[in-house]
Amino acid sequence: MKYDLVVIGGGPAGLGAAYEAYNNGVKSIVIIERDKELGGILNQCIHNGFGLHTFNEELTGPQYAQRFIDMVEKTDIEVKLDTMVLSIEDKIIHAINSKDGYMNIEAKAIILAMGCRERTRGAINMPGDRPSGIFTAGAAQRYINMEGYMVGKEVVILGSGDIGLIMARRMTLEGAHVKAVVELMPYSNGLNRNIVLCLDDYNIPLYLSHTIIDVQGKDRLEKVTIAKVGEDRRPIKGTEMDFECDTLLLSVGLIPENELSKNAGINLDNRTNGILVNESMETSKDGIFACGNVVHVHDLVDFVTEESTRAGRNAARYLKGELNEDNFIEIKNGNAVNYTVPQKVNVQNVEDKLIVFFRVNNVYKDKVLVVRSGNKVIAEFKKSHIVPSEMQKLIITKKQLENIHQEVTISLEDVKGAEK
Repeated sequence: MKYDLVVIGGGPAGLGAAYEAYNNGVKSIVIIERDKELGGILNQCIHNGFGLHTFNEELTGPQYAQRFIDMVEKTDIEVKLDTMVLSIEDKIIHAINSKDGYMNIEAKAIILAMGCRERTRGAINMPGDRPSGIFTAGAAQRYINMEGYMVGKEVVILGSGDIGLIMARRMTLEGAHVKAVVELMPYSNGLNRNIVLCLDDYNIPLYLSHTIIDVQGKDRLEKVTIAKVGEDRRPIKGTEMDFECDTLLLSVGLIPENELSKNAGINLDNRTNGILVNESMETSKDGIFACGNVVHVHDLVDFVTEESTRAGRNAARYLKGELNEDNFIEIKNGNAVNYTVPQKVNVQNVEDKLIVFFRVNNVYKDKVLVVRSGNKVIAEFKKSHIVPSEMQKLIITKKQLENIHQEVTISLEDVKGAEK
């Protein structure tokens, strides 16, 4: 089997990338998806709030996915469902399914769009018994929204990421009693709108700077104990609180799904656990691109679509021989910035503007975002309020890029410290 472009992953990132590549002249495309249907994680996200940036209207997750599925179905893009990619060697993809058996698929270019997975109890070393009734928030979401199973009645949620907040509301609407949402950090890791819509509107308490220190239960979960934590994030003795419950949901972070990438020798970023990419969303391997949560965890699917569109368009440019593969300049995170995507840039490949995504490491007010090339200030942006839970988007124009000749640093600074 030979294709010009193989897209691994049929979620919003893969669909958007494949569709954009097709519209840019790539006609031999296949999407490989391990699930039985396209759409990825959006199929279980039945709440609204999707599509405000992409379609200028509010959609549910399945509606958003269906828009792209419909667009792809109107093209000649081939789709292989229920197909597992085993490995990638150079540009040969080893995959298997029940219909075709074992396959060697040759590609001229590849786009990786495998998404991410949830951290589990083992990843955070939670103490206590190991009864039933402990789920990741995403698993519980799938059970309720797609499989039709109710996971519990008396609920505590650890972690205030967006999935955890949304599941607090979902469980309440299904008749469960959500007793608490517990968050280790002194701030929520979810979008502010979700705190209001999912917790405040239903009088669900949020315990910031708290964590679970004990889990009790023989067969089914019976009780969890939480405690306040200090600045060192260690429990403070004497602040313990007990909650009798039969269900604990874990919303403790997402990890980009990169086993395939790692085994293929593609460079990863230790800060994000995602793939290192340049301005064209190309990885360290020639002709292999990446987009979406496999690069870094997004909080808006609209940003995933924007990124995947860029990957699809640049994969098409690569196949036409239009990308310059030399003279890259590093993009580094400076003060208060956790990471940047992309991590390097070739100014010659930028069409009209460079889009940089990043997150900060704490809650900040009245700061200025400074972009420097060496000692020269390229751009400044005032930020009245900026938080870790919201991914930030920075646009550097083509004209500003002309002033970049050495590594770029993006920092959050005091207003007075941003003088040119």
